[in-house]
Amino acid sequence: MKIEVFKSKIHRVRVTGADLNYMGSITIDADLMRAANIIPGEKVQIVNINNGERLETYVIEGKAGSGEITLNGPAARKVQKGDIIIIISYACMTPEEAENFKPTVIFPDENTNLLK
Repeated sequence: MKIEVFKSKIHRVRVTGADLNYMGSITIDADLMRAANIIPGEKVQIVNINNGERLETYVIEGKAGSGEITLNGPAARKVQKGDIIIIISYACMTPEEAENFKPTVIFPDENTNLLK
């Protein structure tokens, strides 16, 4: 049996853009992705602090050092530029693997989205 376990979190970043006409996904600064152990194409949950919305999408790598956090496609209806969000990823593992697993959590600067 496998269970879904909290794997990574980018805690409290500011949305820099919302592009309704893009195909879909979230674009995240590559530096944040690396620090949080999140890869391109990975499924993530987005939690909007401003309005309580929750959604799932996949990740596209943005320019390193840009601080970019852009919600694309239908997800753009759930956020506005300037909203504060939390980005969470999960992994499937056995209960035995989960017992010793330590998630990766990063706390970027909330105003610039850059690593402190």
